[in-house]
Amino acid sequence: MDLSLLIDNLTNPALLFFFLGIIAVKLKSDLEIPANSSKFISLYLLFSIGFKGGQELSHSPLNGEILFSLLFGVLLALVVPIYSFFILRKRIGVDNAGAIAAAYGSVSAVTFVTAISFLETQGMEFGGQMVAVMALMEAPSIIIGVLLMRLFRKRNSDNETSFKQVLRHAVTNGSVLLIIGSLIIGFLASEKQAEGIKPFTTDIFKGFLAVFLLDMGITSGKKLSSFLDQGWLPLLFALIMPIFNGCTVAIVSKVVTQSHGNQFLFAILAASASYIAVPAAMKLAAPKANPGLYIPMALAITFPLNITLGMPLYLSIIQAF
Repeated sequence: MDLSLLIDNLTNPALLFFFLGIIAVKLKSDLEIPANSSKFISLYLLFSIGFKGGQELSHSPLNGEILFSLLFGVLLALVVPIYSFFILRKRIGVDNAGAIAAAYGSVSAVTFVTAISFLETQGMEFGGQMVAVMALMEAPSIIIGVLLMRLFRKRNSDNETSFKQVLRHAVTNGSVLLIIGSLIIGFLASEKQAEGIKPFTTDIFKGFLAVFLLDMGITSGKKLSSFLDQGWLPLLFALIMPIFNGCTVAIVSKVVTQSHGNQFLFAILAASASYIAVPAAMKLAAPKANPGLYIPMALAITFPLNITLGMPLYLSIIQAF
């Protein structure tokens, strides 16, 4: 790994704000981002990245690479939850394994947004279809997680949430709907129309990202201590699985695209874990699953791992091959 690349990443202001949030919790500071402001910023980030991705996609001719990229993303979202579930099932139970499998098969939009910011600092380009890939990877993993839980746990028809209800929730989840909607709007808007809102979609993006990562640091700091009481397996899984997925896909994605930027984003998508869409869906599908397990795994362990060591590692592997 290029040490200068790692140092540049670790001194990125947005990342340092994340660590500031964790430090604030450990110092028992009253620093916090109001819930409404945090929600607005997360919606803004999804809107901005979706719109810009739609613009990029509108300027790209529909070709085999775009189609194969979409199919490859969906394949990852289907495969990762399956082997994740079987690694965890016997140790932590069917419901917890299903929820964690869904989280690690799904994606973190904030990790994706941070990765795009990282690519921009490296002067690397990526295809607009990658935003569509991210949007498509949310729902399939949730569906696979629910199916696996239904196959392997004892039936209890009285408490069983309908599969149709879970499917609808996965597809109409606010983050999924916003990213897909923004992508379509960005695709339909002309270059001149997009220029009119560029100050909002582009110029203030990194500032909002820094504030949002500060909020994520505060949230992670609060959840980390209780998670460490859950035993060694969840901790090891949250550390090893993202690195395994990211490094593997960094190499394999070369079959789908020759763009280093696209390969890097595929690696990040494979390595990331959802802590927004999946927990919302699991409230319906797996009420017995412990949110104190799968949320801290994704948010307090895997998320900082990816944005500190993961991103320069995946990029180094891609450049080496």
